[in-house]
Amino acid sequence: MNDKCAAGTGRFLEVMSQTLGVPLNEMGTVSCRAAKNVRVSSMCTVFAESEVVSLVAKGEKVEDILNGIHQAIADRVASLALRVGLEPPVAVTGGVAMNGGVVRALQARLGTRVVVPEDPQLTGALGAAMIAWDRWEAMELDLN
Repeated sequence: MNDKCAAGTGRFLEVMSQTLGVPLNEMGTVSCRAAKNVRVSSMCTVFAESEVVSLVAKGEKVEDILNGIHQAIADRVASLALRVGLEPPVAVTGGVAMNGGVVRALQARLGTRVVVPEDPQLTGALGAAMIAWDRWEAMELDLN
């Protein structure tokens, strides 16, 4: 993660949060109030930030811009997921899954329900711990 190439990551959302002055944990709720989808075409953090500043200067509403940001992320994630093949059920993990606006946009884009685990930001670490445990157990068995 970095400020230059963070397309679709939590860092991308953090930068957009700071640019729009909306707390990260409120972005999904604020985007629910959108009356329209203001298109944000760039997924490059630097270019998207500039684009968002321009949209604010043009008088676009923050909630509409956030909706556009969430739609852009959903479009990117969906295009990657559909390329490799996607079969329900669909789950989203990681910190971005905590953003209801992204989850809603992804559900709409994929046309299916998206499941979010209770603590989605921990699932990667839990999975890594489970793999390490399994490997340790296998190693212990080999030694005996």
